[in-house]
Amino acid sequence: MTIPADSTDPKPQPTTDVLDAGTYPRLKEPHSPNRLELDGRWHQISKNYVIVQFISEGALLLVVLAAALVLWLGFGQWWALIPGVIIVVALLWTLIILPRQARAYGYMLREDDIVFRRGILWQRMVAVPYGRMQLVDVTHGPLDRGFGIAQLKLVTAAASSGATIPGLTQAGAEQLRDTLIAVAESRRTGL
Repeated sequence: MTIPADSTDPKPQPTTDVLDAGTYPRLKEPHSPNRLELDGRWHQISKNYVIVQFISEGALLLVVLAAALVLWLGFGQWWALIPGVIIVVALLWTLIILPRQARAYGYMLREDDIVFRRGILWQRMVAVPYGRMQLVDVTHGPLDRGFGIAQLKLVTAAASSGATIPGLTQAGAEQLRDTLIAVAESRRTGL
């Protein structure tokens, strides 16, 4: 953790145990020598994120497959197989790369900002300054709650500069939210 604590203003520091409980052991980074290196400790998302995504993507796959088959076999609309097959292939590809993609998600708490990264081929790295945060939102749907995960969304004034960190453990998301709010308030900017 690299967020400094002033002697006059004690800030809550998230414990690594809470942020890293039930997560992947290390961030999967690209092997290219041109990758961006940052000093600090990357935190991962929960392994349950992959399970939740498998269930939701698998359900969508079954609905598309059933709709295409009903249109083809029940109503004789053979053309329904064309978009059905395209969507099924895309969803199967998504399910195949999902575990690797989940290991590429990570976030790092630094002195002045939080950095979030994602992506395998097309990588995105977003740094959100603590002083620019306007809202820290923790959400979780019924399936997320069932598997103990949540999503943390950081909102800034610029629409494109916010970041969403999916698949955090619920305790980790709440601890991270409290830490980010405390840091932003201590600097008297943002939130």
